[in-house]
Amino acid sequence: MLNDRFPGAAPSQLGVRPSTELAQRMLTHAFGWMVAGLLLTAGIGIVVQTSPTLTSFATRNIFLLFIGQLALVWIISGAIHRLSATLALGLFFVYAASLGLVLGLIVQVYTGASVGTAFLSASAMFGAAAVYGATTKRSLAALGGILFMGLVGLIVAMVLNLFLQSSAVTWIVSLVGVVLFTALTAYDVQRIQTGDVAAATGSLEKGAVIGALRLYLDFINLFLFLLRLMGGRR
Repeated sequence: MLNDRFPGAAPSQLGVRPSTELAQRMLTHAFGWMVAGLLLTAGIGIVVQTSPTLTSFATRNIFLLFIGQLALVWIISGAIHRLSATLALGLFFVYAASLGLVLGLIVQVYTGASVGTAFLSASAMFGAAAVYGATTKRSLAALGGILFMGLVGLIVAMVLNLFLQSSAVTWIVSLVGVVLFTALTAYDVQRIQTGDVAAATGSLEKGAVIGALRLYLDFINLFLFLLRLMGGRR
């Protein structure tokens, strides 16, 4: 997953760029599948909140859901060359659906107003970063190593804080998470537009699926970190 996000040599680094029409097509497909995934996640999350049966199921199987989600992301990203685009897309929607079960539980902890505020804030920040990534003339490829180290550090800090249970560390981690995933949004959008993602996967269709997964993860993580920072608990 991490290696696929931060590859070695890419077309943009070699000075090869797709036509404007092709770049627009790649972005449109990636954003289209990303939005479809988010709608599926949101729909299932809403159903979970109104269904005691689904709430009970998600609560009892939260650990298995988490492991399954990690496995799905690993399979989609790591085995994309051996998967068909259709199968990869299907696995992406399975992932989005399973995450809806978990998010349905998470948002129940917060007030509706704070969830709405976090969502609107995440949408605004994601949109601004996406526009910047798509329009800037500056190459963001050099940020790859920095973002990779930041992502690893963030994961380590979150794991350590499971034992520390420090509210100060939680706040710092959430703030860093917001900055990191905002930057990753711009980085990923530019990689999709320049054809780097399609080149890494071997086809435009597979590139669209991986691009959608990357953008989906950027938005979901941005939303969750903002929710932790701004969310008022019930």
